[in-house]
Amino acid sequence: MKAKIQSLAKEAALYPQEKLMKVKENVMVLNIGIPKETESGENRICLTPEAVSILVNNGHEVVIESGAGSTPKLSDRDFSDAGAKIVYSPEEVFSSDIVLKVDPPTIEQLGMMKVGKTLISALQVGKLQPDFLKAVNDRKITALAYEYIEDKEGGKPIVKSMSEIAGSTVMLIAAEYLNSNNGKGVIIGGITGVPPTKVVILGAGTVAEYAARAAIGLGAEVKLFDNHIYKLRRLKHNLGQQLYTSTIDSVTLLNEMKRADVVIGSLRSDEPNSFVVSEEMVAQMRPNSIVIDVSIDQGGCFETSKITSHKNPIFRKFDVIHYCVPNIPSRVARTATIALSNIFTPMLLQISKRGGVDGMIYSKEWFMKGVYTYKGNLTSPNLARKFNMSYKDLELLIAARF
Repeated sequence: MKAKIQSLAKEAALYPQEKLMKVKENVMVLNIGIPKETESGENRICLTPEAVSILVNNGHEVVIESGAGSTPKLSDRDFSDAGAKIVYSPEEVFSSDIVLKVDPPTIEQLGMMKVGKTLISALQVGKLQPDFLKAVNDRKITALAYEYIEDKEGGKPIVKSMSEIAGSTVMLIAAEYLNSNNGKGVIIGGITGVPPTKVVILGAGTVAEYAARAAIGLGAEVKLFDNHIYKLRRLKHNLGQQLYTSTIDSVTLLNEMKRADVVIGSLRSDEPNSFVVSEEMVAQMRPNSIVIDVSIDQGGCFETSKITSHKNPIFRKFDVIHYCVPNIPSRVARTATIALSNIFTPMLLQISKRGGVDGMIYSKEWFMKGVYTYKGNLTSPNLARKFNMSYKDLELLIAARF
């Protein structure tokens, strides 16, 4: 009997066994263009050679304009060895299916793009003109502002990453302009028998956290101001120590600014044409003290602020040094490029797996948040209100296509 059972078992083993057949994913091969940045002071690019190698090994094509990585010290040879195609004219790069850029392109550069393709870059609403939006829509380009793209938790990964860099860098900037060649001739922090430098930080977000971390590490006396108690509490928790925090009222803030060596602005007023720090308050600061307005690209924290550049980064008002460069992470272009690349590389791979940009927009709401024009239609209600233009609901446009 046992032998018969074993015989039946062997026969059953020869029968075809049920198994789920692997379904081929709807993977799209991407053609990605990385142009050379032409805006003065913009030294970052969006992908490193290591990222290019990953994309190429996954079957994608990356086209890079010659010299695009020169400032962050990434050579054409580095990119070529990673598998990128090096080209010598912007027309060849902008004819790619996906153009990936740090600064928004010029209207002339938009004219080089193919009809119906994709642009991923910053939007910079403060500098935006309606002619730019018209040019994008005329080419039926699907355009995404990477500063509005969210992650799965609702955060803005690129904004956060650049804010971390800006916050860490502002103390290096402060140290540079506090020295004897520029300012008071003091160091950030202090030594035995010498009182520490006094740093006031406006805001309790990512920039403020990393600025405070750097300042405390250097031995400075740090005081933080923000009108959101939960942000101040969270920042203290993240830093792991007690420090002076306060809500913003003009009397307390003014008293601290009068004593401060460095004041860092990392927030903006909610009211248009209204500033957190008035001109009269800046006028009462000590001579050769420093104001660093990190939020200048969003309108600024200080009434005395005006946009400067990396070539001419400072000006004086009331004998107070003002540093108001909007793209601070460009000072450390290689670090910023690696940070951008770490975000864009997995994003591009996901776009491929979703069958292209349309599939990604349709399936990932956090990615959809970055879209402001879709195939010739303005889809941002905020931009429509700002420029008195008509817009269409993106979800309805996507639904109609699928």
